[in-house]
Amino acid sequence: MIKGIIFDLDGVITDTAEFHYLSWKQLSNEERLNFDKLLNEKLKGVSRAKSLDRILKHNNTTFSKTKQKDCLERKNNYYLQYLKKITQKDYLPRIKKFLQELQASNIKIGLGSASKNALSVLERLEATPFFNVIGDGNSVKKAKPAPDLFLYVAKELGLTPNECIVIEDASSGIEAAHKAGMKAIGIGSKEVLGKAEVVLESTNFLKLEIIQNI
Repeated sequence: MIKGIIFDLDGVITDTAEFHYLSWKQLSNEERLNFDKLLNEKLKGVSRAKSLDRILKHNNTTFSKTKQKDCLERKNNYYLQYLKKITQKDYLPRIKKFLQELQASNIKIGLGSASKNALSVLERLEATPFFNVIGDGNSVKKAKPAPDLFLYVAKELGLTPNECIVIEDASSGIEAAHKAGMKAIGIGSKEVLGKAEVVLESTNFLKLEIIQNI
């Protein structure tokens, strides 16, 4: 029986993907690195440090640890400036209603996001009251596709993995859910998220019946 839902943040609750893209693009322009939206898609669900690694690898270059740290701090500062634009109007379609339905059904709600700014985003959305547990990039050492974050959230919710369903928009998140022993709902393209038990075109289609029938 499903007793808990673990949400990813970006692309599931709200969409800050464009903010990430603009932040990485600004940094890349400053460092004369090639960066486009196709590469940005490959950074979904990936930690900030691993994202920089992928950008550098894409450009066949390396930075010293000191320069990497500087780049990560600059990118985060750019991103934080964009986050100031988020309001409670920026939930993705039907998400707020779905969270309310889960609460009314006594289903526990957790967040499992790679972002270290997840709490700030939830606060700007005024969404923190919905969540029993918030797991983010500060909660565990190994990022997705490792299962650690989802296992951490399940444990904090007081649930076993098979009592939880993960809602994700990234293939790395679907992989992490399965490694954790959890079923997954993908939000987006079947081509990318086809390994999920259920794939929905958008959050508009999230309903309690889907959770109950997985």
